[in-house]
Amino acid sequence: MNPMAEDGNGPAYLLVWRRLDMPGHDACGLWLTAKGWCLKGTAVLVLAGMPCWLSYEVSGEVPWLTRCGRVTGCLGTRTLDLRMVALADGRWQLNGIEQPVGAGCVDLDLNFTPATNLIPLRRLDLAVGEAADAPAAWLDIPDGGLMRLEQHYQRVGPDAYDYRAPGIGYAATLQVAETGFVTRYPGLWEMEALRGA
Repeated sequence: MNPMAEDGNGPAYLLVWRRLDMPGHDACGLWLTAKGWCLKGTAVLVLAGMPCWLSYEVSGEVPWLTRCGRVTGCLGTRTLDLRMVALADGRWQLNGIEQPVGAGCVDLDLNFTPATNLIPLRRLDLAVGEAADAPAAWLDIPDGGLMRLEQHYQRVGPDAYDYRAPGIGYAATLQVAETGFVTRYPGLWEMEALRGA
Protein backbone atom coordinates (compact mmCIF):
# COMPACT_ATOMS: atom_id res chain seq x y z
CA MET A 1 0.00 0.00 0.00
CA ASN A 2 1.19 3.50 -0.78
CA PRO A 3 2.67 5.65 1.99
CA MET A 4 0.86 8.70 3.29
CA ALA A 5 1.42 11.79 1.17
CA GLU A 6 1.11 15.51 1.74
CA ASP A 7 -2.32 16.89 0.98
CA GLY A 8 -2.78 18.77 -2.28
CA ASN A 9 -5.81 20.52 -3.66
CA GLY A 10 -7.42 17.32 -4.85
CA PRO A 11 -7.82 13.81 -3.52
CA ALA A 12 -5.00 11.30 -3.61
CA TYR A 13 -7.53 8.80 -4.98
CA LEU A 14 -10.94 9.14 -6.58
CA LEU A 15 -13.15 6.16 -7.34
CA VAL A 16 -16.65 5.01 -8.23
CA TRP A 17 -18.49 1.84 -7.23
CA ARG A 18 -21.68 0.35 -8.66
CA ARG A 19 -24.19 -1.36 -6.39
CA LEU A 20 -24.91 -4.95 -7.47
CA ASP A 21 -28.08 -5.90 -5.58
CA MET A 22 -30.07 -2.70 -6.20
CA PRO A 23 -29.79 0.53 -8.21
CA GLY A 24 -26.99 2.73 -6.96
CA HIS A 25 -23.53 4.26 -7.24
CA ASP A 26 -21.00 5.64 -4.77
CA ALA A 27 -18.25 8.14 -5.62
CA CYS A 28 -15.47 8.64 -3.07
CA GLY A 29 -12.23 10.55 -2.67
CA LEU A 30 -9.39 10.04 -0.22
CA TRP A 31 -7.31 12.97 0.97
CA LEU A 32 -3.98 12.18 2.71
CA THR A 33 -1.79 14.49 4.78
CA ALA A 34 1.23 14.05 7.02
CA LYS A 35 -1.08 14.13 10.06
CA GLY A 36 -4.11 12.20 8.89
CA TRP A 37 -6.65 11.28 6.26
CA CYS A 38 -10.19 12.05 5.14
CA LEU A 39 -12.68 10.04 3.08
CA LYS A 40 -15.39 12.08 1.36
CA GLY A 41 -18.09 10.65 -0.85
CA THR A 42 -21.68 10.57 -2.02
CA ALA A 43 -23.84 7.51 -2.48
CA VAL A 44 -26.99 7.67 -4.62
CA LEU A 45 -28.99 4.48 -4.26
CA VAL A 46 -32.17 2.78 -3.13
CA LEU A 47 -32.31 1.74 0.54
CA ALA A 48 -35.28 0.09 2.23
CA GLY A 49 -37.20 0.67 -1.01
CA MET A 50 -36.60 4.44 -0.88
CA PRO A 51 -34.48 6.63 -3.16
CA CYS A 52 -31.73 8.37 -1.27
CA TRP A 53 -28.56 10.36 -1.56
CA LEU A 54 -26.05 10.30 1.27
CA SER A 55 -22.97 12.48 1.49
CA TYR A 56 -20.37 11.28 3.94
CA GLU A 57 -17.07 12.28 5.46
CA VAL A 58 -14.90 10.18 7.77
CA SER A 59 -11.56 11.46 9.03
CA GLY A 60 -8.80 10.47 11.39
CA GLU A 61 -5.14 10.39 12.26
CA VAL A 62 -2.06 8.33 11.50
CA PRO A 63 -2.04 5.32 11.80
CA TRP A 64 -5.58 5.05 10.46
CA LEU A 65 -7.39 5.86 13.69
CA THR A 66 -10.90 7.23 13.10
CA ARG A 67 -11.77 10.42 14.94
CA CYS A 68 -15.10 11.54 13.48
CA GLY A 69 -17.63 11.08 10.72
CA ARG A 70 -20.68 12.81 9.30
CA VAL A 71 -23.52 11.71 7.03
CA THR A 72 -25.96 14.17 5.49
CA GLY A 73 -28.61 13.81 2.82
CA CYS A 74 -32.06 12.41 2.26
CA LEU A 75 -33.62 9.00 2.70
CA GLY A 76 -36.89 9.26 0.84
CA THR A 77 -38.32 12.55 2.09
CA ARG A 78 -36.49 12.34 5.44
CA THR A 79 -33.49 14.62 5.94
CA LEU A 80 -30.43 13.18 7.68
CA ASP A 81 -27.62 14.91 9.54
CA LEU A 82 -25.65 12.43 11.64
CA ARG A 83 -22.36 13.22 13.39
CA MET A 84 -20.20 10.50 14.93
CA VAL A 85 -17.28 11.26 17.27
CA ALA A 86 -14.74 8.83 18.73
CA LEU A 87 -13.84 9.85 22.27
CA ALA A 88 -10.36 9.34 23.67
CA ASP A 89 -11.39 6.48 25.96
CA GLY A 90 -12.87 4.29 23.20
CA ARG A 91 -16.47 5.50 23.49
CA TRP A 92 -18.57 6.88 20.63
CA GLN A 93 -21.10 9.67 20.39
CA LEU A 94 -23.84 10.13 17.79
CA ASN A 95 -25.15 13.69 17.57
CA GLY A 96 -23.71 14.32 21.04
CA ILE A 97 -25.34 11.26 22.65
CA GLU A 98 -23.13 8.46 23.91
CA GLN A 99 -23.57 5.12 22.12
CA PRO A 100 -22.54 2.37 24.59
CA VAL A 101 -22.82 -0.37 21.95
CA GLY A 102 -19.88 1.15 20.07
CA ALA A 103 -17.54 1.19 23.08
CA GLY A 104 -14.10 -0.20 22.32
CA CYS A 105 -14.46 0.01 18.52
CA VAL A 106 -11.56 1.70 16.75
CA ASP A 107 -13.17 1.99 13.31
CA LEU A 108 -16.32 3.64 11.98
CA ASP A 109 -18.20 1.67 9.31
CA LEU A 110 -20.99 3.19 7.21
CA ASN A 111 -23.33 0.43 6.06
CA PHE A 112 -24.23 2.04 2.73
CA THR A 113 -20.71 2.33 1.25
CA PRO A 114 -17.68 0.06 0.77
CA ALA A 115 -15.39 3.08 1.31
CA THR A 116 -15.00 2.58 5.05
CA ASN A 117 -13.56 -0.94 4.69
CA LEU A 118 -10.40 0.89 3.63
CA ILE A 119 -9.88 2.06 7.23
CA PRO A 120 -9.34 -1.32 8.98
CA LEU A 121 -7.51 -2.73 5.95
CA ARG A 122 -4.99 0.12 6.08
CA ARG A 123 -4.82 0.13 9.89
CA LEU A 124 -4.29 -3.64 10.22
CA ASP A 125 -1.86 -3.86 7.28
CA LEU A 126 -2.06 -7.66 7.31
CA ALA A 127 0.50 -9.82 5.53
CA VAL A 128 -0.75 -12.73 3.42
CA GLY A 129 -1.88 -15.46 5.82
CA GLU A 130 -2.47 -13.10 8.76
CA ALA A 131 -5.91 -12.49 10.27
CA ALA A 132 -7.45 -10.07 12.76
CA ASP A 133 -10.75 -9.10 14.33
CA ALA A 134 -11.81 -5.51 13.69
CA PRO A 135 -15.09 -4.67 15.44
CA ALA A 136 -16.51 -1.38 14.18
CA ALA A 137 -19.00 1.22 15.29
CA TRP A 138 -21.48 0.58 12.46
CA LEU A 139 -23.86 3.28 11.29
CA ASP A 140 -27.09 1.58 10.26
CA ILE A 141 -29.05 3.44 7.60
CA PRO A 142 -32.08 3.65 7.43
CA ASP A 143 -32.35 3.24 11.22
CA GLY A 144 -29.73 5.92 11.83
CA GLY A 145 -28.22 4.36 14.96
CA LEU A 146 -24.76 3.11 15.85
CA MET A 147 -24.25 -0.53 16.72
CA ARG A 148 -21.26 -2.80 17.22
CA LEU A 149 -20.40 -4.82 14.12
CA GLU A 150 -18.07 -7.76 14.65
CA GLN A 151 -15.76 -8.11 11.64
CA HIS A 152 -12.97 -10.54 10.84
CA TYR A 153 -10.41 -10.12 8.06
CA GLN A 154 -7.94 -12.75 6.83
CA ARG A 155 -5.60 -11.86 4.01
CA VAL A 156 -5.58 -14.83 1.67
CA GLY A 157 -3.68 -13.28 -1.24
CA PRO A 158 -2.02 -10.04 -2.37
CA ASP A 159 -5.42 -8.67 -3.41
CA ALA A 160 -7.91 -10.82 -1.48
CA TYR A 161 -9.31 -10.94 2.06
CA ASP A 162 -11.72 -13.45 3.53
CA TYR A 163 -14.21 -11.26 5.37
CA ARG A 164 -16.87 -12.22 7.91
CA ALA A 165 -19.50 -10.11 9.66
CA PRO A 166 -21.55 -12.77 11.50
CA GLY A 167 -23.96 -10.28 13.09
CA ILE A 168 -25.39 -9.41 9.68
CA GLY A 169 -24.88 -12.85 8.15
CA TYR A 170 -22.30 -11.81 5.57
CA ALA A 171 -19.16 -13.72 4.57
CA ALA A 172 -17.23 -13.44 1.30
CA THR A 173 -13.80 -12.98 -0.24
CA LEU A 174 -13.23 -9.30 -0.92
CA GLN A 175 -11.06 -8.25 -3.83
CA VAL A 176 -8.89 -5.27 -2.89
CA ALA A 177 -6.73 -2.85 -4.89
CA GLU A 178 -3.15 -2.06 -3.89
CA THR A 179 -4.49 1.20 -2.43
CA GLY A 180 -6.58 -0.76 0.11
CA PHE A 181 -9.94 0.07 -1.47
CA VAL A 182 -12.31 -2.84 -2.03
CA THR A 183 -12.75 -3.45 -5.77
CA ARG A 184 -15.33 -6.24 -5.47
CA TYR A 185 -17.66 -6.82 -2.55
CA PRO A 186 -19.51 -9.96 -3.71
CA GLY A 187 -23.23 -9.45 -4.08
CA LEU A 188 -23.04 -5.80 -3.00
CA TRP A 189 -20.51 -3.56 -4.77
CA GLU A 190 -18.07 -3.50 -7.68
CA MET A 191 -15.56 -0.78 -8.45
CA GLU A 192 -16.04 0.85 -11.86
CA ALA A 193 -13.17 3.36 -11.83
CA LEU A 194 -10.14 4.27 -9.71
CA ARG A 195 -7.76 7.11 -10.33
CA GLY A 196 -4.88 8.04 -8.05
CA ALA A 197 -1.49 9.51 -7.63
